[in-house]
Amino acid sequence: MGKRIGLTALLIIIFGGAVFSLPILFALGLHYEQKNALSAMMEEFPITVNPQNKTIVENMRVNALFESNQSPLQAAAANTEKTFWGVFGLLAITISEVPWYQNIAGVAGVSERFVTITPGMRKEQVASAFGKALAWNSNQQKEFLTPVAGAELPLTEGSFSPGVYAVTPNMTPTEAQALVNNRFIEEVLSHYATTTAEIVSVDQALTVASLIEREAGNDDTRMISGIIWNRLFANMNLQIDATVQYAKANSTSVKSWWPKVIPADMSRKSPYNTYKHSGLPPTPISNSSVASILAALNPRETSCLFYFHDNAGQFHCSDTYAEHVALLKQYFGRGK
Repeated sequence: MGKRIGLTALLIIIFGGAVFSLPILFALGLHYEQKNALSAMMEEFPITVNPQNKTIVENMRVNALFESNQSPLQAAAANTEKTFWGVFGLLAITISEVPWYQNIAGVAGVSERFVTITPGMRKEQVASAFGKALAWNSNQQKEFLTPVAGAELPLTEGSFSPGVYAVTPNMTPTEAQALVNNRFIEEVLSHYATTTAEIVSVDQALTVASLIEREAGNDDTRMISGIIWNRLFANMNLQIDATVQYAKANSTSVKSWWPKVIPADMSRKSPYNTYKHSGLPPTPISNSSVASILAALNPRETSCLFYFHDNAGQFHCSDTYAEHVALLKQYFGRGK
């Protein structure tokens, strides 16, 4: 964002006998709203897919959750007259994206910094975001990504919960790990019932969600989830470009963690290449929002097996490869 929000970020508030700077309140407010939104929606994540039975059974409650024009979090943040925290949630997103804030904070003596984990980031991108905010060197970033020996829940790809994190300048990689780990436990694992895990494991859900996060737009997450599950049910290769991007970035020196896929990449030797290997990739390929995790567990029931987005970003799907090729020719002038 190019616009500054003025000196609001430097204001100190005394609240309930304690002194808080606005940056800390912003991050706390956003996390408070995220937590309350989850609690309002559900104690446990619903699930409507059953891989063992190869079925998807939609229900009205889940459909209503996804079809609402505003999520509970969005509604709370927008209604600033009714919630003290709503405005802080919005400003946390703003302030975390303003590079000049880090400089002003240092000059003014405000020690808090912000790190934003964006849905769809790889773990290396997360480490880079923390490293930038905390002036970590490359070894410290690697330490942040290295599982701690004996840790009950080591951070791995897929378990870096997206959101805004308030950090202090001297935070160590181990402390940052604990911060992110606790958020994942609170926002995901605490809502993931044992009965749900018996149907779709946490690892499976995070992996499907990571594919959705990289492939879908805002309005087609459940449709793409349905197509992914349909392919798995039919023992088809997933043939998802994002997995090839992940494999390509793992094995070559590229300027982007999500490099462009060319035809030769389809034959790349990697367990993440879903053009060559059946089933899900070995691990998630990105870190997913709760919305994408919910979409992974609650896909749309559809007969489609193929999909693409046109140049305007519109989603198209079809039941057969012949129909898919015909649509590609219609929108792109070629069938592949």
